[in-house]
Amino acid sequence: MPGAMKGKEKKMKLMTKSIAKTIPAIGSTDGLDKKDVKVRLKIFNPCGSQTWFVTEYDPETEEAFGLVDLGFGFPELGYFSIRELQSIEGPLGIGLERDLYFGKTSSVSLHDVTSEGGVQA
Repeated sequence: MPGAMKGKEKKMKLMTKSIAKTIPAIGSTDGLDKKDVKVRLKIFNPCGSQTWFVTEYDPETEEAFGLVDLGFGFPELGYFSIRELQSIEGPLGIGLERDLYFGKTSSVSLHDVTSEGGVQA
């Protein structure tokens, strides 16, 4: 069938070395006001409503910290594994994706992506 996918498409790399270099270490933003904590990476499910906003990262363990919104109306701060997110395969074999345009034109703080900040990215 013309246009049909042959085999599996390569999944998008969620965390690149160049992005990892820009993300503060785990625990380094503790105690800062949410307005001062910058979101460095947005990962989302193109087939659903789940979104992960990364504010801290450990490249050795591939563990991240940030705001997680699973689409139930109750986003929370927490730790998550980039390696596990990379392994998720949704409908039609589509994995999670990195938002290529997130934060390109302006700086986005943790405050901005929470409901009290008023902006739902």
